[in-house]
Amino acid sequence: MFLRSAATVFALAFAAPVMAQDAPAEAPQTLPDLPLGAEDAPLTIVEYASFTCGHCANFHTDVFPQLKSEYIDTGKVKFVQRDIYFDQPGLWAGIMARCGEGEKFYPVAGMLFDEQQKWLSGGSGDEVAANLRKIGLKAGMTDDQMTACWDDTAKVEQLIATFQENAKADDIQATPTFIIGGETVPNQSWDSMKEIIDDKLAEAEAAQQ
Repeated sequence: MFLRSAATVFALAFAAPVMAQDAPAEAPQTLPDLPLGAEDAPLTIVEYASFTCGHCANFHTDVFPQLKSEYIDTGKVKFVQRDIYFDQPGLWAGIMARCGEGEKFYPVAGMLFDEQQKWLSGGSGDEVAANLRKIGLKAGMTDDQMTACWDDTAKVEQLIATFQENAKADDIQATPTFIIGGETVPNQSWDSMKEIIDDKLAEAEAAQQ
């Protein structure tokens, strides 16, 4: 199986603490966020999402287009997606989205959410991986490029360390969870989220005056 390296790293990352103590190693470095939108936007929204989470897929289908057109594209909001890895397929998808140093992250993430049910329908890990390859090819990646990313155990360790550190720091219990202007907000309708965003924008703009 060509995803064996990523699967092994995932398994080790969630091994019992006593195992980690038996083989101490230097902690992997964490990776920076990949922001979408204006760097100087007055408000930042962070979404914690899993590529295998159905509610996350619904958010990106039903809510994200409005958030993007009304707030991100207009320079009002800087958006950051932070991945949560509940399972190996979610990690494999996250690695592929990051393949290419983040340049394709949001377009590939969108494809992964749009086609979530399709690529997760594989009956085995190999079938799921083959479905992910199809998405990567549509996004302009090559087979060799995807294989290299999945086999890059150092990068996989960094992704897992980044997920663990961020999720612990923000006490993330479920996906999707949002942090809007520093406030943790659960998944909700667009109308309710828009109300929170507008309130936080007003606060941010008032603070800048």
